[in-house]
Amino acid sequence: MAERRIGLIMNGVTGRMGMNQHLIRSIAAIRADGGVKLGNGDTIMPDPVIVGRNRGKLEALAKAHGISRVSTDLDACLADPKDEIFFDAATTQMRAGLLTKAINAGKHIYCEKPTADTLADALAVAKLAKDKGIKNGVVQDKLFLPGLRKLKMVIDSGFLGRICSVKGEFGYWVFEGDLQPAQRPSWNYKKAEGGGIILDMLCHWRYVLDNLFGNVEAVSCLGAVHIPERIGEDGKPYVADADDAAYATFQLEGGAIAHINSSWVTRVRRDDLVTFQVDGTHGSAICGLHKCWTQSRVATPKPVWNPDQPQTIDFFAGWQEVPTTQDFPNGFRVQWEEFLKHVAGERADYPWDLMAGAKGVQLAEAGLKSWAERRWIDLPKLEA
Repeated sequence: MAERRIGLIMNGVTGRMGMNQHLIRSIAAIRADGGVKLGNGDTIMPDPVIVGRNRGKLEALAKAHGISRVSTDLDACLADPKDEIFFDAATTQMRAGLLTKAINAGKHIYCEKPTADTLADALAVAKLAKDKGIKNGVVQDKLFLPGLRKLKMVIDSGFLGRICSVKGEFGYWVFEGDLQPAQRPSWNYKKAEGGGIILDMLCHWRYVLDNLFGNVEAVSCLGAVHIPERIGEDGKPYVADADDAAYATFQLEGGAIAHINSSWVTRVRRDDLVTFQVDGTHGSAICGLHKCWTQSRVATPKPVWNPDQPQTIDFFAGWQEVPTTQDFPNGFRVQWEEFLKHVAGERADYPWDLMAGAKGVQLAEAGLKSWAERRWIDLPKLEA
């Protein structure tokens, strides 16, 4: 049994998502647990260098999590042949350019989504990686959530029958910054800085819909800027001109209809911060981040509309929770481990690649176009 080092350039991990999910809960956790085990008994040990502009911040982060290498010189890191993978979780607007530079330097690519802020750029990056023979992956973390994995099992079992519809509710109230500090960075609400919930969340909904319910064939989307002014990190008001809510309907291959509300301007009264309800001819299911419930055809109550009498049926009581029969590690970590195995040659196929990322950008771009033109937008199949 041997340990194989894989050098990893991690860009943008001083931000909230990059730090918490990718560095601390994924790469640092993998290292602390002795690496990723391969089928032949060998071990992959990721050896990251974390890259950014603020050396002091990088060094403090590295010291706290057992990382020995930091750098403020990305070009020098890309030129070092000892590091095989480039990871990016920095701003969307710079991503396509950074990925292009890394691919041309011969690095394998793993990155957050969106992979670009336009479909043309997302496809160009995917094509370049294909032409160069570069292994590549895009974060599609929600596929690895316990709730969605349980839901996938319910679908695969045939319990639902033919799927008729999917209803998704996502979001919570992001404070404006006056009554309480905002819990999301201000760039999310600035169009010029790549903000907007449509670009952010429709990339997620593409891979969720495609992988669980059917390929997205068309979209009708209405965005909104419900709160036009917020308070920034400097304590000063700014114009929030990027969409903070989106109301989208999707036509899926096979005939199912999906509708997903995404909002930073909603107060939660549901089971979780995101829920998906799937109604089929033989049964229904609803899941959140961790839990999933089902209701069969024979267990479905038979309500009668009567506005003159208080409701007598407890509609929650008729649902059965899907039991947790296995451990579900952090979804970001699971996908990191699968990508490291892909780079090491243990798994040849890797479906969550830059083309999958481009499909997310395609849906987001179509959603924005639908909003602007107030009409349905068809989504043609993509080729790199």
